[in-house]
Amino acid sequence: MTRTLIRNASVVFLDQVRETNVLWEDGRILDIDASRSTNATEVIDAGGLHLMAGVIDDQVHFREPGLTHKEDLATASRACAAGGITTYCEMPNTKPHAVTVPLVRDKERIAAEKSLVNYGFYIGATPDNVDELRAATDMPGIKIFIGSSTGNLLVDEQDALERIFAESTLPICAHCEDEATVRANADRLRGTHDVADHSNIRDRAAAVIATRRVIDLANRHRHRFHVLHVSTADEISIIQAAGDLITAEVCPHHLFFNVDDYKRLGTRIQMNPSIKMAADNEALWKAVVDGVIPVIATDHSPHTVPEKSMAYPDSPSGMPCVENVLALMLDQVNRGRMSLNQLTARMSDAPARIWGMVGKGRIEVGYDADLILVDMQKTKTIHDADQLTKSGWSAWNGVTLRGWPVTTWVGGQRVYHEDSFDLSVRGTKPQFDHSRGGFANTTSGIGLA
Repeated sequence: MTRTLIRNASVVFLDQVRETNVLWEDGRILDIDASRSTNATEVIDAGGLHLMAGVIDDQVHFREPGLTHKEDLATASRACAAGGITTYCEMPNTKPHAVTVPLVRDKERIAAEKSLVNYGFYIGATPDNVDELRAATDMPGIKIFIGSSTGNLLVDEQDALERIFAESTLPICAHCEDEATVRANADRLRGTHDVADHSNIRDRAAAVIATRRVIDLANRHRHRFHVLHVSTADEISIIQAAGDLITAEVCPHHLFFNVDDYKRLGTRIQMNPSIKMAADNEALWKAVVDGVIPVIATDHSPHTVPEKSMAYPDSPSGMPCVENVLALMLDQVNRGRMSLNQLTARMSDAPARIWGMVGKGRIEVGYDADLILVDMQKTKTIHDADQLTKSGWSAWNGVTLRGWPVTTWVGGQRVYHEDSFDLSVRGTKPQFDHSRGGFANTTSGIGLA
């Protein structure tokens, strides 16, 4: 394999940004202070650019198998590579639902054939598959849908939840919306065709009730738990007081959009959990910057333009985001909202340690060469027509951002450079070691080696 030397890059570490030379070979970082004259088969002068650890997106819905008219692992992983995402963890609500170990293995086989970047797949919880959850080991974790699902993926009965938390061992994450609250609100607003009512049906009470309920389960059973897509300011204090078994994440739509945007964007910003108020945006930004919420993820959930254009409530919830999420955040760095160190902690380091990914998420000797070069001065406008995701649209259509990834390496292999791809590259499944690192100290810089 090629021995690569990056010269003169501004390298983004957890605690500093400094100009240095980075050397890797056979997919592993050999030196983070290499001499400029180090022997290498490929030398890249990265003056004026920043070298960062590849982004790890721990919440995506890539639709394969069963829903590939919306997205598949080839199109989704290409969008990841262009967006600086080198590893993703995909959710189980494909068709069939990935609720057994063999069904997860089927998805891993598809990814090994198609995915340009690294991959992991959650196993889904049902009311009666605890035996399968116990048998699952080398996966990122277990996903529970507490609300916002159908069929056997919806787990709302207390007895079933108690068994899952008591008898399984993998870390658990959950979609937290109280099903009874959502149904009562939907009955009250039956007949509405106003998409703004989506935020009244899936209101803040639904989120808060479910988040409190599942954190109580996790703490009573001493089970590591991750709150997906936090959408309200009210949940922040609950998470902050929950203890070191609990972590959480926020998604771009809950940082950037609120109910005032429905008039402009309509069903494009219809999400589960729903978008909330401007005050929630600000509180969530503060929690991310402060490290109370240590992870930024996308919840990439693509639907076709005709599907999203249907009148509410027939329109599906969800939006694509993987190819734009890093640029959205780099633009905020340029605006002074957060630092590059904070960004790499939230998008690379913390998700690697929360899900036990050995050798991922940092630029350190011995770590995997999953890396990206970023041009902090590059300006580009997002256009629907340019989107790589099969769904072919973005809620940020027409938005101009400053700061974009320009080159992506996966396992030391350059998969993307300036709008061109090496489609022969294939990602691999990380080693998941849940006995090391994990949820504690997710903002301290101490964790998996």
